[in-house]
Amino acid sequence: MSPQNPQAPQDGVIEIRGPVELPRRTEEVELRTADGLTLVGELATPQDRAPVATLVTLHPLPTGGGFMDSHILRKAAARLPALAGIAVLRFNFRGVTSPRGTSEGEFGHGEAERHDLAAAMAFVRERALPNPWLLGWSFGTEVLLKHGRGYAAGDAAIGAGLAGAILLSPPLRRTTPEELARWSDAGIPVVAIVPELDDYLRPPEARERFAIAPNVELVEVEGGKHLWVGEEQTTRVLTEIVQRLNPAALPLPTRWRA
Repeated sequence: MSPQNPQAPQDGVIEIRGPVELPRRTEEVELRTADGLTLVGELATPQDRAPVATLVTLHPLPTGGGFMDSHILRKAAARLPALAGIAVLRFNFRGVTSPRGTSEGEFGHGEAERHDLAAAMAFVRERALPNPWLLGWSFGTEVLLKHGRGYAAGDAAIGAGLAGAILLSPPLRRTTPEELARWSDAGIPVVAIVPELDDYLRPPEARERFAIAPNVELVEVEGGKHLWVGEEQTTRVLTEIVQRLNPAALPLPTRWRA
């Protein structure tokens, strides 16, 4: 596991925005699936303390350019270990390539990816990473909703129980009403962050669709868009994440002294 440190200007203070990477430890990891594939990923952890919680990230649609480095996930890994004491696990779904490498297999349309989620949760259990939350973004929310419910139950047969789940820009295009309804008694916090100007599911429709799981907290973000481009929208998403995983770390600082 290697330490990562930012390049600081002469006054020793950097502004936290864009591609800035704060101090953390990173480790290239491999996940093994039950159907025999190797997935590539990275674990980022705090440099000077044990993590208080773990964020397991599920990236956007591979056929639309989604991968483990999709910007919100990359920025979460670059910032949250230092700012909030959160460990961040990112990985490429089957058949997906990033600078980290290529995961074996081919796109599974949200079905075969259940094995990828299982491999990630097994890794969390093996490493004894604390308080795991799933974060799905777009397509990643479909995988979470379709295949993540069992982890919320803490079923010893499939791995460590979830502490909570966050749905970022959920399109609800592959998730059936029956699959969504299964989350109505999940017994853990489930948060759906819905952009006002989303390309697929906007707040009025989200209220209707999630009515079958009334325990899901809907966070409607004024002016938000599906891809959360720009520092203001990035900060809003990261703040919502930290609010659930480690609220004592709020508000997130905007500057860092190296």
